[in-house]
Amino acid sequence: MKALYKIALLACVSAVATSCFDKSRPNYQYFPNMYEAVPYETYSEVPTFANGKEGQLPAEGSIPRGFTPYEYENTTEGYELAKANSVSPLDSADIDLPRAEQLFTIYCAVCHGDKGDGKGNLVKREKFLGVPNYKDRQITEGSVFHVVTYGLNSMGSHANQLSQEERWQVAHYVMKLRSEL
Repeated sequence: MKALYKIALLACVSAVATSCFDKSRPNYQYFPNMYEAVPYETYSEVPTFANGKEGQLPAEGSIPRGFTPYEYENTTEGYELAKANSVSPLDSADIDLPRAEQLFTIYCAVCHGDKGDGKGNLVKREKFLGVPNYKDRQITEGSVFHVVTYGLNSMGSHANQLSQEERWQVAHYVMKLRSEL
């Protein structure tokens, strides 16, 4: 009889031990804090950082991956330096003329016209006046890139709409239009 009780007790213990087993989720973790991090609420106060804020600014002088700094300032002198010295980092194989034309049509043609003659839709409707014809200006690829990056006169910056590579492609396309006028 004692043997029967021992067998029944062993069966109950093994049933209890195996009933909580789940193949999809292990019962143990070696370092649980590595798997289940303690999340912080965005912009909340936390004791971990020196200034007590969760949202940190990038380190001073850091440059985003894939970004090339533009060394010319948004001044008249910077424009003149860019006009004289700035050249496109793209080689001829990197320039996609259909894409450059498409970008020009989207962002520039509404004012400058499809041919770069300064007769875009907004100029025809007299919303903007004094948009230059590319043929009348002494421009270089570097000066066009500078103006697209920072803006000039009533033209605003397009740096937030176009990447650096796209701005260089648009500058190349503007020079192509200028040679055709």
